[in-house]
Amino acid sequence: MKIDAVAVASTNIAASAKFYELLGFAFPRFAADAKHLEATTPPGEVRLMIDDAGLIKTILGADPKPSTHSSFAIKCESPAEVDAVCQHIAAAGFVVVKEPWDAFWGQRYAIVADPEGYRCDLFAALPG
Repeated sequence: MKIDAVAVASTNIAASAKFYELLGFAFPRFAADAKHLEATTPPGEVRLMIDDAGLIKTILGADPKPSTHSSFAIKCESPAEVDAVCQHIAAAGFVVVKEPWDAFWGQRYAIVADPEGYRCDLFAALPG
């Protein structure tokens, strides 16, 4: 496993993209109503993702705030590994914030929290 992406939530994706462009990130063209945007990143490097705050609210069940939605995304080898890691996290007494589900963007996804409450997303590509 490895850290694959860092995500932030935004109520204005265009403004957020502009800010991160000032820090050296580049973005592909995107629609004004985009719900997810990723910086153009060389293969193998950690990605920056900007997600619509409304989309994140539907996933978390609460408005995203920097203290609740600054997360690491951990790439797993398979959807089964996402499930297994969540089971290990829960068995060890840690919090599974969002049980694994098949996300509309084509990944098996789950969210877990470390002892301090920092959230880590676990994901793997779905077959097909």
